[in-house]
Amino acid sequence: MMQPECLPLDGPTKSDTAADKVSAPQGTVGEKSPAIFAIPGASLVVVACGGGGADGNSIASVLTPSAPVAKPATDGEAVRFILKASLAATEPEIADIRSVGYVAWLDKQMDIPINQTGVAWLSSRGYDRVTVDEYYNQNTFADYMVWNQLIASPDPVRKRLAYALSQFFVVSTNGIEIQWQSNAVAAYWDVLNRNALGNFRQLLEDVTLNPSMGVYLSTLDNKKEDTRTGRVPDENYAREVMQLFTIGLNELNNDGTKKVGTTGQPIETYTSSDVSNLARVFTGYSYDYANLVRTPSVRFPSQSVAPVESVIRAMTSDPTRWSRPQTSSEHSMLEKTFLGTTIPANTDAPTSMKLALDALFNHPNVGPFFSKQMIQRLVTSNPSAGYVDRVAKIFNNNGSGVRGDLRAVFKAILLDDEATNAAGLTSPTFGKVREPVLRFTQWARSFGATSRSGNWVIANLSNPGTSLGQSPLRAPSVFNFYRPGYVPANTAIATNALVAPEFQIVTEVSVAGYINFMASAIGSVNGLNNDVKATYTRELAIVSDTAALLNRLSLLLSGNQLTDTTKATIKAALDATTVTDTSALADKERRVYLATLLVFASPDYLVQK
Repeated sequence: MMQPECLPLDGPTKSDTAADKVSAPQGTVGEKSPAIFAIPGASLVVVACGGGGADGNSIASVLTPSAPVAKPATDGEAVRFILKASLAATEPEIADIRSVGYVAWLDKQMDIPINQTGVAWLSSRGYDRVTVDEYYNQNTFADYMVWNQLIASPDPVRKRLAYALSQFFVVSTNGIEIQWQSNAVAAYWDVLNRNALGNFRQLLEDVTLNPSMGVYLSTLDNKKEDTRTGRVPDENYAREVMQLFTIGLNELNNDGTKKVGTTGQPIETYTSSDVSNLARVFTGYSYDYANLVRTPSVRFPSQSVAPVESVIRAMTSDPTRWSRPQTSSEHSMLEKTFLGTTIPANTDAPTSMKLALDALFNHPNVGPFFSKQMIQRLVTSNPSAGYVDRVAKIFNNNGSGVRGDLRAVFKAILLDDEATNAAGLTSPTFGKVREPVLRFTQWARSFGATSRSGNWVIANLSNPGTSLGQSPLRAPSVFNFYRPGYVPANTAIATNALVAPEFQIVTEVSVAGYINFMASAIGSVNGLNNDVKATYTRELAIVSDTAALLNRLSLLLSGNQLTDTTKATIKAALDATTVTDTSALADKERRVYLATLLVFASPDYLVQK
């Protein structure tokens, strides 16, 4: 994928003979790290900005599909596949995929059951209890939960897919102001995990009825129209379930290209009337309080705390199960006509929702709309129309007459020739930027990071100046961290009519903040936040051989995407300080830390092919 113009780091570039000290800024994510290691100034700038990369103005022809390869021919091919499907590559996985092949390896990974849900993990740490600590009024534990899920779970392929789904069916911890916020977000994350390899139709229903989504997009306690007051149903979810979760704004061909009308303009998929009618469907739902009771606050006994189960259960349209039970429904009984579907007047809430979701699910736009965005999240920002068409056809029919089979869809995305063909390595139109969440997760998994406390104390990392500039389940809006059609202005990407979604969160501030944060995480003596620390056991064993160390890092982190120029630049930085087998452990660690940081800062790594 093309590189935009180089973004500056903290300030003016120093001469080649000077050295910059890259350390964690004091107070970064609550930590004061003593980790400091010198990096030749010019080396860091060259690595971070892409010295020796491909010509950003050249455009290769569209990849020509070739016969699929059953097994990766090299370790690099194996890793490149694993990093698209999963969260990190390990040596046993490399050996396994080379032995059994892509399909068998992927099937084995997809068959790994969910070990522990996010809700169960919070409960195991006591975060669902009413105590003087008032966990029910805090959302930081949602961050701990999702980092634990991403870094420590034994089913990384499922977690990678769930994370991709979280950027399509967006719910953000930032926008849910309820008691037990962390637990509610965990229940939503569990919905994505549970359905990641199931059916899109069930996922859509579970997302719709989840209390976090109900709060985030206003379906919870959404009431029917009232002619006396002029009240009408809230249209928030009705609009977003069409625009973002199912059909998009414009009618599409099966290959994801826009259909055009007689005037040559794109055809809109829905009207304001469709929105207002569909909004009636999502009325009359609230928390399910059946057999639940509120608990007095420990600190303020006169105040009561909602039962945690209420934010975990699916919402209900049965008013006798609400926190304040009643016999009359709040569901609109008017006729509901949208997208060519009519739900008759006096149709109850569950039936209305079933008919509405069935209509959305069966709309011809869903296959290409969803498939293209999942390809963008997992493989490449600019998939060919043929690639989208092939995957959308699997969405429409998995070969056994089943529509919306997500396991089949994700396999089609990852196993497509355009995803595995080695030609992608040299095509400037192929690939995607590795987003910060995935970089940090890969670091933690690759180097054996563990949590000293077991709590995985990694809080909100959204601050671009001091952290990653991105944090899972904390998108700034329902439109995700970035839009699928984002084009960075004044770049070769724009000139060549391409898109680069992840570049929407890349700024001068975020580039420097990311490097400083990773320096803190990688080289922290006591672990990030005095809790999460990697071991680097295999790297320390070969630290005196910089070529071997770099080859290992290049393979595991990038699938051997580091160019000779980049490796020579990093090697020069490492060899500036002599380290031997008899050197002190601290000196060995500094070399490993520096090598790891420079790889994570290099454009060869940052652009995933």
